[in-house]
Amino acid sequence: MRDGGSADRGKAWGWLAGLGLLCAALIALPHLLSYSQQEIAVFLVINVLLVVSYRLLTLTGEWSLGHVVIMGVGGYASALFTKALGVPVPLAMLLGAASAAATAFVLAFPLFRMKGFYFLIGSFAAGEVIRLLWKRFRVPFGGPKGLKLIPSFPDLEIGALTIDFFEPVNYYYLCLLVVSISVFILYRLERSRIGLTFHAVHWQDSLAESVGVSTWRYRTLAFVIASFFAGLSGALLAHYIGTVNPNRFDVGEMVFVLIWAIVGGTATIYGPILGVVVLTIINEVVLRQLGFDQMRPLFYGAILIASILFLPQGLESLVGKAREAWAGRGGGAGPEDQRFGAQ
Repeated sequence: MRDGGSADRGKAWGWLAGLGLLCAALIALPHLLSYSQQEIAVFLVINVLLVVSYRLLTLTGEWSLGHVVIMGVGGYASALFTKALGVPVPLAMLLGAASAAATAFVLAFPLFRMKGFYFLIGSFAAGEVIRLLWKRFRVPFGGPKGLKLIPSFPDLEIGALTIDFFEPVNYYYLCLLVVSISVFILYRLERSRIGLTFHAVHWQDSLAESVGVSTWRYRTLAFVIASFFAGLSGALLAHYIGTVNPNRFDVGEMVFVLIWAIVGGTATIYGPILGVVVLTIINEVVLRQLGFDQMRPLFYGAILIASILFLPQGLESLVGKAREAWAGRGGGAGPEDQRFGAQ
């Protein structure tokens, strides 16, 4: 039987080695891609933040059809802060995220009078109202064509070195930094007392209320925090592509976010990340290369059905099975180690 401390240290070193390899791969990735693929990598990183923030809302048991619209609120608000008020882009991004959170707080009052399916439909209706407002008013939202010529992230000068964030590689690293920090915050939040309460609200809301937990407040808190990071992803997108319009945030885009989350799984924070990464690779590398890009909804639908039938817990369940298989071959703790470690 191995010493428990040695086993824990070995596990910690294994995680650190894996994390180091992942960081090295993410840093090297854009240099292995073509220019168009580098832009896809930028969108992929932004979508990771979108889908991980969406998962936070699902922790309370509610699934929304308006999360992409909330992303658009962040993009529109950040664009308006820079174009109309001259706010520096980094600050405008944070203000855009805060605007998305404030919008979610206002929407929480009518929406959280509903639960389950009714919340799902209510969130869709609220999102469509916001999108129609963007289409209806040319001032300040630009009407159906949206806002154009949105200022890009300013160049960063370090001595004689100038970093141009208009270049996809540089913007990829910026997004990677912002998204990594955001995902870490969301991870720590879930592991905190607040995150445990989110789970309690989901699985035992009546019991939680009986001990004094306000389920409305915690659902609202999850909605607001998730919307803040969704708005931040929208701001990152707006200042990269230089334009936002209502069609970019319609229900069709929201369906893709749902599929990313369901196919990846929502039991862990890395589940949705697996979903968006795998499906993006399938779309960009397989479908686009074969000329089937227009059939993306069909393939996504087929993948969703196959996932529900044959992999109901999502791609994240394969990670657990791989870990168990590795432990069974002697790569992890033996039965005695596991028994004593669980005590």
